[in-house]
Amino acid sequence: MAASDIPTAANLAAVRPTDRQLRWQALEFYAFIHFGMNTMTGREWGLGDESPSAFDPANLDADQWMSALARAGMKGAILTAKHHDGFCLWPSRLTQHSVATSPWQGGQGDVVAEAASAAERHGLAFGIYLSPWDRSEASYGTGEPYNDFFVAQLEELLTNYGMLFSVWFDGANGEGADGRHQVYDWERYYATIRKLQPDAVINVCGPDVRWCGNEAGHTRQDEWSVVPRTLQDTERIANQSQHVDDGTFARLVRSNEEDLGSRAALAGYDDLIWYPAEVNTSIRPGWFYHQAEDIRVRDVAELFSIYRSSVGGNSAFLLNVPPTPHGLLAAPDVATLAELGDMISGLRDRTIAAEISFSSGAVVEGATQRSVARRWGSDLPPDPTLDLANGTGWWQPDEDDAAASITVNLGSDTVVEALILKEEISLGQRLEHVVVSGHRGGATAILAEATCVGYQRILTFPPANVDAVTVEFRQARDTPAIAGLRLVRAG
Repeated sequence: MAASDIPTAANLAAVRPTDRQLRWQALEFYAFIHFGMNTMTGREWGLGDESPSAFDPANLDADQWMSALARAGMKGAILTAKHHDGFCLWPSRLTQHSVATSPWQGGQGDVVAEAASAAERHGLAFGIYLSPWDRSEASYGTGEPYNDFFVAQLEELLTNYGMLFSVWFDGANGEGADGRHQVYDWERYYATIRKLQPDAVINVCGPDVRWCGNEAGHTRQDEWSVVPRTLQDTERIANQSQHVDDGTFARLVRSNEEDLGSRAALAGYDDLIWYPAEVNTSIRPGWFYHQAEDIRVRDVAELFSIYRSSVGGNSAFLLNVPPTPHGLLAAPDVATLAELGDMISGLRDRTIAAEISFSSGAVVEGATQRSVARRWGSDLPPDPTLDLANGTGWWQPDEDDAAASITVNLGSDTVVEALILKEEISLGQRLEHVVVSGHRGGATAILAEATCVGYQRILTFPPANVDAVTVEFRQARDTPAIAGLRLVRAG
């Protein structure tokens, strides 16, 4: 590999997120709600020939859904408005295969409307999933006529349900070699979304947010946001998506490339984009509700581990929570979500207030540079100059500071177990090597290291009794820009 093949640090640091990507990243943790005809039939994949009469969730309560999701610390929810079976959870004018011909609410119901309204009441952003594969639609496989049909349904969802934060696509096509073959007009779909919902990100078969590569909740050690543009095409290929109607797929880890964004991994690529990752998995083995899985709801400790490695690993966490045929989230799921919310809140509550010092530089807030702040913490009033714990402004060292660092002076022996570090990603992803050291009585020991940070990195380590912690920024693609720094007491 020639040195000239590796992109320069300046080129890498110049790749920046869009405003919609910045807003999406700040959501951090949100829900998938798989609900529809499969809920009633007990399938994961419907056949498309189910009678709408099977859909009658008599106790549907979207407020119960959203309350449980908010309790878990989620900030949004994405509803499966239409899955592969083609049954629409809204009264689409384009098909009879919808809630309008079901007995639910006498054919006058609209699940999408109820979910969107409930999300707003509970302070959650709302998004929709629309399957491009439709097993009930006769025009599927005809080319442009089907694309016309799909875009028309997309327009219904984009114009009737308020502001959407996400439109979620996959590339599923399970027809098989002898089945109907439909070429999805992705560019037309994207243009429709940009026109009608310009603030919505398009995941994961889309240009804004990429799939992490599996549905098991597995995350890479380093998840970079600056990657080759060719990754945008990965999920558009049908054979990358699910082909089997079972719960095994959700537990498979299939990540061929563990390093997508280091300088070495980007060698030879001259077209780079900001394409951050989303980690998606289900609270149960399957994506739709099955009563037999009530005893197989994921353990809260496992979910919290996924949260820390995804939200704390420069990704977002999309957790599926499927309602029952009655239209309610099941009791085991609700209980687990509440426990998870407590664990996430506990992580924040154990943030330590302390005195900090900087090797050099100044605080930047907007276009204004200010003097360096000396205190920060979640239990102190925001410093008028800088609040690294709560995200107002960011710190940058002097450009010629070859040993840039931040030191947290605790004043007395304190047992700590994590450091939460954030970059100001509106300026790009810059950090390439961070070393966290603990000090006590004149002795120093390395607690953690990272070669990738981005929006947020939660660095955990065995509980350590220290009186100070130093964070060294040993390698970066440009001057470090630190937007958040929290030291966490052992719990």
